[in-house]
Amino acid sequence: MEKENVEEVQQVKPANKKSLMINIIIILLIFIGMFIYMISVDGIDNILNLLKTSDYRWVGVGLVCIIIYWMTEALCLHIPFKKMFKGQKFANTFRISMLGQLFNNITPFSSGGQPIQAYEMSKDGKKMSDSLSILVMKFIISQTTLVVFTAIVLIFQFEYFASLVSNFLFLAIFGFTVNIAAIVFIFMIGINKKLVLGMLKPIYKLLGRLKIFKNVDERIEKLVISIDDFSNQFALMKKEKWMIVKMALISMIQFMAYYYITYAVYRAFGNSGVSVFSIIPAQAFLMMIMAFTPVPGAGIAAEGGFLLLFNSMFEKGTINMSILFWRVYTFYLPILIGSLFLIPGSAFKRKKKKHINEIDNIVEGE
Repeated sequence: MEKENVEEVQQVKPANKKSLMINIIIILLIFIGMFIYMISVDGIDNILNLLKTSDYRWVGVGLVCIIIYWMTEALCLHIPFKKMFKGQKFANTFRISMLGQLFNNITPFSSGGQPIQAYEMSKDGKKMSDSLSILVMKFIISQTTLVVFTAIVLIFQFEYFASLVSNFLFLAIFGFTVNIAAIVFIFMIGINKKLVLGMLKPIYKLLGRLKIFKNVDERIEKLVISIDDFSNQFALMKKEKWMIVKMALISMIQFMAYYYITYAVYRAFGNSGVSVFSIIPAQAFLMMIMAFTPVPGAGIAAEGGFLLLFNSMFEKGTINMSILFWRVYTFYLPILIGSLFLIPGSAFKRKKKKHINEIDNIVEGE
């Protein structure tokens, strides 16, 4: 590994074991708390009856949806990786993507995914600043797609959701403001890096005076290098308009698969009468709110938001079990599967399945 890359690896390291352990404990406590709540509200007999009478065909649909979500997430990441790193294989991108799923779910603000992904790419000799630039660009495209899609569906369904949730306008404004602010700030780095540095340097110096940051000058120097690298990558990405369009379209498919999981859970427990076109907008809005919740996996906010938005749509006695199944699909299962990619010499690392590697040929042929 080149010296320059070694220095970058030292700058961006995965979260330490202590903080990860704390986050895992929080996740377990949330799960246990939810299970206790379900038993106290629904009763063990009702829970067992729901499990016996559920439609497992729709449970299977939910599994298919989450697999599509994982595959499209990896494909969206693979397109720019393949553009920059010609030898990149989809199997490796998929592994890196699933590690991102794992660490996003066990860290606050979903902040752990990108560092671990860049760290893993650096092990293959790839420059970490290049990897991080691609990851940030993917974040911009995904969040922009999410905000635009959510805005469109809520325009047509606003009165409906306003009737379901009090203070819905406040929640909508808050959700859009946070997401748009994050997107705008990242765009500013690519468009006007001097302005961003002018904003961040005083903050770094203040944190230094407050003894929160050590070696402030060194931190600022690293910040300048990182922003320069991203600005250069941003300039290159602007030339690849067709690539950006492809990534946005794949992100749209990815989100639709994620949203449909909620409808699959809805039908799995015998619910009917509410259109998928009513469930998708609510799930889109919930996903946007969850993106910036400062708890691992958006814990409590995700469950509470689901209850708030969908309680009136689900039949009595099914909402709590539906929340549990939805979280298994979108939270606990990604943690479980993502953890398998941490196992040294695991089958996921040794074997490259034919149907995964064929995607390389598709990407290369486009």
